[in-house]
Amino acid sequence: MNTLILNTTCRVIMGLLLVFSVFLLLRGHNLPGGGFSGGLVAASSFSLFALGYGVEAARRLLRIHPCTLIGIGLVVALVSAVVAPVWDLPFFTGLWDKNPLPVVGKLGTPLLFDTGVYIVVLGVVLQLVFSFSEEEPEKN
Repeated sequence: MNTLILNTTCRVIMGLLLVFSVFLLLRGHNLPGGGFSGGLVAASSFSLFALGYGVEAARRLLRIHPCTLIGIGLVVALVSAVVAPVWDLPFFTGLWDKNPLPVVGKLGTPLLFDTGVYIVVLGVVLQLVFSFSEEEPEKN
């Protein structure tokens, strides 16, 4: 679909959705939200862009293959799980930095895990949306 109204609003709404997805990610380890809902909102922004400009333009904007995002997210989530055994603590024990940051709050392994989930959800949803949106070549 190539309309002026959709193309114009896609760019504005995409930026707002990405900022809101990061907000959901950052507040998720203390309040409702987190990596899953933030990843869904981020994926919906790229899906909207793909609807307005096409799948290839959305792939170019993403700059990384969605399957690569899935792998990166899984590694980030796994790193958050294996940090605790380094200090002889049980697997997946939450560890936090003592000094909170002004906007984010305390950084810790739960936020790292949520970030991994965010990246995995973004990759999975975009892989599905891009795969379903692509047109098959016509067979003669």
